[in-house]
Amino acid sequence: MFSRKQGGPKHVRRADAPRSAALTQSMTAEPEPGAPEHGPWDAAYAPEGVQRLDLGSLQIPAIDGVEVRVQANPDGGVEQVVLVVGESALQLGVFAAPRTEGIWDEVREEIATAMTSDGVDPQEIDGPYGTELLARVETPQGPADVRFVGVDGPRWMVRGLYQGPVATDRSLEGALGQCLEGLVVVRDPEARPVREALPLRLPPEMAEHAQQHLAEGGEPTELH
Repeated sequence: MFSRKQGGPKHVRRADAPRSAALTQSMTAEPEPGAPEHGPWDAAYAPEGVQRLDLGSLQIPAIDGVEVRVQANPDGGVEQVVLVVGESALQLGVFAAPRTEGIWDEVREEIATAMTSDGVDPQEIDGPYGTELLARVETPQGPADVRFVGVDGPRWMVRGLYQGPVATDRSLEGALGQCLEGLVVVRDPEARPVREALPLRLPPEMAEHAQQHLAEGGEPTELH
């Protein structure tokens, strides 16, 4: 899977792209009653009655046909989350952000700059959450298309990385897109540096299994 580490805390510019519904709601001086129309949701507005996999700061809706691959350490801490449908995948990350400013514009610019320095030609395209970043990158398996999506919320940002056929064909998002739209972010009250990854963990009943699995030299834990 293709991934790139982000830098440390930096000054954040106000986002130029349309704000997510959750972020707009949090920035309104006198918010209108009711939740945003769609997610990813802040926990304060998450719809009830939805079955979700609880990974702590991130809750993933249970969608038929979506395989959840979680890489966890022996202590149950989650290091990587990837959703898979057929040949397409969506890697998820959630990060700390200011309450009233989005950070996706700045993060996207840095990803594009790093790609350009590596000889990659990224393109900005419009998507349902604002500006996305599309590129063809080199992987150990050969050239691969990737598409970055960012969603700003109150004190958090979700970053999604589409890989495989879905990266260039939005019509294939299907269940993966439903998962992204149905995500719930549970932002703890702790003050955190901007862009710090929010803590993810396996549910208690799965942590013991993951510990034994990894101790035996197994591959990243797969949850269905």
